[in-house]
Amino acid sequence: MIKIHREGYTIVFVTLVVLFVFNALIHLITDVVWIRNIFIIASLIVYGLVLQFFRNPRRDIVRDENKIIAPADGKVVIIDEVEEPEYFKGKRLQISIFMSPLNVHVNRYPVSGRIEYARHHQGQYLVAWHPKSSTLNERTSVVINSPVWGPVLYRQIAGYVARRIVMYAKEGASARQGDESGFIKFGSRLDIFLPPGTVPSIKIGDKTVGGITVIAEKRTN
Repeated sequence: MIKIHREGYTIVFVTLVVLFVFNALIHLITDVVWIRNIFIIASLIVYGLVLQFFRNPRRDIVRDENKIIAPADGKVVIIDEVEEPEYFKGKRLQISIFMSPLNVHVNRYPVSGRIEYARHHQGQYLVAWHPKSSTLNERTSVVINSPVWGPVLYRQIAGYVARRIVMYAKEGASARQGDESGFIKFGSRLDIFLPPGTVPSIKIGDKTVGGITVIAEKRTN
């Protein structure tokens, strides 16, 4: 049975009602069975897509402070050392994960620690893979001060389709690795900024599973 995330309760219910009313009207308008069936099948497909988008599968998370875990499901599209202008104002290793509408869109804390910074920024809606979407699109920025890694920033970015970002992080609160940190509705991107010199455990093109995939690890001797 599909578990639906709480962010989808209203949309799932409204979609069900709209599709039910729509098909009832089709039945009143025409007696042609094949036309009715086409609309029924199309409605089931639409409803199935909405359900899969808001699904919230169980994740058996193994917490390890020496590891940074992927904050989202998706595809790694950027691994690069960049200037991070908002919080660090200096060099950081950026790892970007693109989430298609078919991915699970629950976001998770990549590390445990105190939340030092949490901001929501209004902005544009460039396609999520656009290089400037990280600084121009609607977005949130959250910094967690990890006892092992120091401050780690992750950023939820709205895309051309995604126009609703939900952020659960609150400044001063504690974040626990793997717990839900937010949700982005309908296609988007998530950036994470790690200390310079961090060696990634993934490469461009890899698929990540939020709360499971290790994207960086401190080697202990």
